[in-house]
Amino acid sequence: MLPRTAFVLLTNGFADWEAASALAELRRTFQYSVKAVALSSRSVVSMAGFAVTADLLLSEFAPESASILILPGGDAWTEGEVAEVSDAVRAMVALSRPVAAICAATLALAHAGLLDNRLHTSNGKGFIEKHVPEYRGQNLYRPLRSVHDRCVVTANGLAPFAFAAEIFRALVPEREGDIKVYESLYSRGLLDK
Repeated sequence: MLPRTAFVLLTNGFADWEAASALAELRRTFQYSVKAVALSSRSVVSMAGFAVTADLLLSEFAPESASILILPGGDAWTEGEVAEVSDAVRAMVALSRPVAAICAATLALAHAGLLDNRLHTSNGKGFIEKHVPEYRGQNLYRPLRSVHDRCVVTANGLAPFAFAAEIFRALVPEREGDIKVYESLYSRGLLDK
């Protein structure tokens, strides 16, 4: 049986809102446990200044224990490749387990070569190649809110709810009815009066 644990990889300055809805609904609606992973220190500070204590370090992360690895955006991703992150996301995909990245975190997937042969999106045309010169997936880039292709979910930084919906589709496609309700609720922006 596959594990039912979603892991989120947090960097200092991570964009706390970008994965928040996905993580909350995975836990509340879809009954996944959620664990935080950090690169080098168990204490990570979000863009909003929230201090988060990670459950484990990336060096302790075992891809076979994860249902998904989610990477929220943040400025840290523009500083270059982190080999340990590239290894982790490639290991997940090799196990046919999804990885999901939003906003600048899509750069980590590009560094790992995962966007060279999959449909994907990011923070606008030209964003990835500006930061990842070895990126070769320009013809597969789509100007969409979120894209899911063969175990890789990507989203632009303005689409946290579309990102969450594609994460749910990657993990629980049989719950499409619940996913459509989620999308409908958050696409309206206002509750009916």
